[in-house]
Formats: sequence, structure tokens, C-alpha cells
Amino acid sequence: MPAPDQQKQLAAAFATLDAANAADPRHVATGGDEVPYELLYARRMTEELDRFSPDAPLPLRLAARAQHLERWRSPREDYPMDRTGYLRWREDLKKFHAERARELLSAVGYTDEVLDRVAFLLQKKRLKRDEDTQTLEDVICIVFLKYYAAEFAAEHPREKVVDILHKTLRKMSERGKEAALASDLPPAVRAMVGEAMEIS
Repeated sequence: MPAPDQQKQLAAAFATLDAANAADPRHVATGGDEVPYELLYARRMTEELDRFSPDAPLPLRLAARAQHLERWRSPREDYPMDRTGYLRWREDLKKFHAERARELLSAVGYTDEVLDRVAFLLQKKRLKRDEDTQTLEDVICIVFLKYYAAEFAAEHPREKVVDILHKTLRKMSERGKEAALASDLPPAVRAMVGEAMEIS
């Protein structure tokens, strides 16, 4: 368990990241309240990380909380609406999140070593080879499947959704897939995940 001073600093870091995400102009209804979209996403990331990897190291905890940090500031519509534009948007987002997280977390007093590791994780470096990067990706995928895949599926053809779920599962570890299947997935999502897992 982290020392009291470390716990206090982590709480301050979460509060700083949450304050930034609270400025999201988009809101979503949950539990009878209207909550800023990325603030809710960040809290879900922390909840799922705590469930999936309760002993996660500090940089991973920070990266999970900062995964979609101020994402609304870089809308998809600012890029060409084709695959090339999508991939460039995703890569630019990784850099944006890493740089913004470094800026905010440095003000909380974290060392360059911690900040460098958070940036490394947010840029998904060495996926499948770095344990913490893989854990972060697993948690991202679990959060998507639990909370966002159903809405996405309702807006797209089933064949496209199953293909995307197949690609999502390919990024996950076996442990991550097991955790996802053990989660409370919406029935429609669970069915499509089953289809996606049958694709060779």
C-alpha cells in the first residue's frame, strides 16, 4: 500500500486531472445526474483498473486516469474522414494526452521518471511487450465493451461492429479477454463478442 504522502499526492493528481476533464462541454446522464463525458470515462478507467490490477504501479494508475484527458479539444472532425485521417487523429491524440498529462502532473510534483513513464503508457508503446502498456490496453477495451460498445453497435451495421470487436479482442491479453467476458456486458455486446471470437 502506498505511503500516506504518496496517497495524498495521488489524490491530488486525480483531482487535477478530473478538474481538467470536468470542463468537457459534453455531458452524459448517469445515476440520475449529468456528468461531463470524459470525467465519467476517467473514473470508469480507474474503477476497472482497480478491479483488474489492484496492485498497479503509480504511473499506470495515472495513465489510466489520463487516458482521454481533454479529448474533446481534438475532435475527429478536424481530420479527413477517411482511414488515413483516422489514424493520424489517433496518433496525434496519444501525443496530446501524453503532453497534457505531463503538464498537469508535473504541477502536482511528480518526478521526470514518473512523468516519462506515464507518457510512455499513454502513447501505447511496446504493446504486447510491456506489461503495463498491455494492462492499460486491456482496461481500455474492458471499459469500451462494458459502457460504450452497445451505443456504438446501435449506430453501425452488425458486420462492422463484429469486425471492430474482433480487432479490439486482438489487442487484448488472454487475461484481459477473460476479465471482459466475466464482466457485466450488455447482452447484445456479449453476443457480438462471441461472434468476434470465432473469427480466425
